[in-house]
Amino acid sequence: MEVRLNPDLQAKLAQLASQQSRNTEELVVDAVERMVNYDQWFMREVEKDISAADRGELVDHEDVEKLINRRYPG
Repeated sequence: MEVRLNPDLQAKLAQLASQQSRNTEELVVDAVERMVNYDQWFMREVEKDISAADRGELVDHEDVEKLINRRYPG
């Protein structure tokens, strides 16, 4: 697989790799792996929540509003 990065991103990647004493390919592979793992986790969570909603396990609007108001007062 070949991925083309713009020069600015290449420079940032090279700088980061240098700071971490790693090579750029290693950083790219790690970043892609984290993204794929996160996306897989996120989709599993969405499916679980859709299933819960299908079973009628929902939160009342008022309860959500209270939570938001407690978390973000004013």
